[in-house]
Amino acid sequence: MTDDRVCVGAIAGAFGVKGEVRLKSFCAHPEDIASYGELHSEDGARTFLVRVTRPVTNGLAARLSGIATKEQADALRGLRLMADRGRMPDLPEDEFYHADLIGLEVRDTGGTLLGIVQSVQDYGAGDMLEIRRSGSAATILLPFTRAAVPTVDIASGRIVADPPEGLL
Repeated sequence: MTDDRVCVGAIAGAFGVKGEVRLKSFCAHPEDIASYGELHSEDGARTFLVRVTRPVTNGLAARLSGIATKEQADALRGLRLMADRGRMPDLPEDEFYHADLIGLEVRDTGGTLLGIVQSVQDYGAGDMLEIRRSGSAATILLPFTRAAVPTVDIASGRIVADPPEGLL
């Protein structure tokens, strides 16, 4: 992923037989995915205009420019769609794009390096930071709450965490 693009969705496969796709939107308002103009494949090789046609189970049905058949739509399964960062809305002070959190180092309140943010997960009860432990392949899930993560400093590339008792 490049710094000038943000992942806003992914294609889950074909929907129907006329070239529609089942689209998973990662936007706060799922339909907003169509408002960012051209979306790019992760490698930048392809671009698409998105027109949402209707909500469907676990996503949206959508038409992508240049995709007219079920076979073309099926071939896109798993493709992540990226929007130009300049088209993304500015966020309030305490909100962050997931892409901005990935790669940040995480230190505890005493300054000890805990690890690096690998991903941001949401299992339904709120966001969790998946942190690859320092010097290990093991990961932990840290609740992304004000209590557990009092400081996020994107500019300096770090997060200060106060993990719940027993997490580490």
